[in-house]
Amino acid sequence: MAEQGWGARRPAAALLALVLALAALVGCGTTARPADPALRQVQALLDRHAEALLDRDETGWLAAAAPAHRAAARTEFRRLARVPLAGWSYRVTGVDRTGEGRLTARVERGHRVAGYDAGPLEAGRVMDLAERDGRWYVTGERPAEGAPVRLWEQGEVTAVRGARSLVLGVGQDRDRLDEIARLADRAVPAVDAVWSPEWARRVLVLVPGSLDAMGGLLAVDGSQYRGIAAVTTGETGHRAGAPADRVIVNPEAYGVLGAFGRELILTHETVHVATRAHTSPATPVWLSEGLADWVAYRGGARTPAEAAPELRRAVRAGDVPAALPEDADFGFEGDGDALARAYESGWLACAMIADRWGEDRLTAFYREVGAHPGREGAVESALRKVLDTTPERFTEDWRAYLRERLG
Repeated sequence: MAEQGWGARRPAAALLALVLALAALVGCGTTARPADPALRQVQALLDRHAEALLDRDETGWLAAAAPAHRAAARTEFRRLARVPLAGWSYRVTGVDRTGEGRLTARVERGHRVAGYDAGPLEAGRVMDLAERDGRWYVTGERPAEGAPVRLWEQGEVTAVRGARSLVLGVGQDRDRLDEIARLADRAVPAVDAVWSPEWARRVLVLVPGSLDAMGGLLAVDGSQYRGIAAVTTGETGHRAGAPADRVIVNPEAYGVLGAFGRELILTHETVHVATRAHTSPATPVWLSEGLADWVAYRGGARTPAEAAPELRRAVRAGDVPAALPEDADFGFEGDGDALARAYESGWLACAMIADRWGEDRLTAFYREVGAHPGREGAVESALRKVLDTTPERFTEDWRAYLRERLG
């Protein structure tokens, strides 16, 4: 699963490519045999549980919970009432006997947000169950090791619908959520003006209550996102039935930005949503982040010198980069100034393509790179086919462009 993010220290993008492994939590005791009827019984119980949620049948939902677990189950049911769901499912992958009449089930729980998800967004869960009078009841539930904590598990959800967006927030002022919806609505046509391939033309935004809560949504330590105002999560490439991308806002970093920075962030992240189907492992970070920055800055009044201050300082000191940045240069840890120069370098590479070859060639170049079967040779092939140039010539042209615009 890929992620893109924006830094709050300046109105520019930061990307982190990572894979979230949803590891199954292996319980103690004896693993149930495949033929054990408990697995089928638990699956049937959870199927009824899911059906009750979608039918808004609170009594039916609570019927699956043991008495001691009903308060937690009722809270989850009522929080989920604020989330526009089109689907809710459980897929039991295994059960472990933990004692007489007790077991732990390993489950992939999926949900679909109405109007956004073509398929379920799944996450690993561990569910404890007890048997009573021949029936199984849920006695406890928690995320599997390495799995995310969903937004409704963090508190009461507020939903704001925009014309082209849905914003779901926890612990947030309604005015802030309204503002995010407005900016997302403005971002969609701004992106659509330059990105012609078919895409959903709507944006799903999650706004947790804190930096730590943001980390929970991403199943990572939230501290690594300090200063990063937003990230976008989703599957690279194109798969039928894939869930929609989620733009996840860091409320702490987002809150310190001015109006220009907030709009820039939402536009940038919307580019990642729009281009997801044409982004693949063949796409270098400088190109994916550079295109998103280019769209976000397009038509604005900021000059390259104003929008790329770190790279400008380097160029004026005679330290013009020798090559385009590598993927590793975009990591969140390390030298912040070097990180900024990496983002600014990618943006100005895309700006050069748009200036010299035209905007249509820039987006065609992006699609051509993403369509390549692997990273090896992807950029070289696209440079030749779309721009009729070579990596060496392109790099020299880009270095000259930096001197021209920033010197």
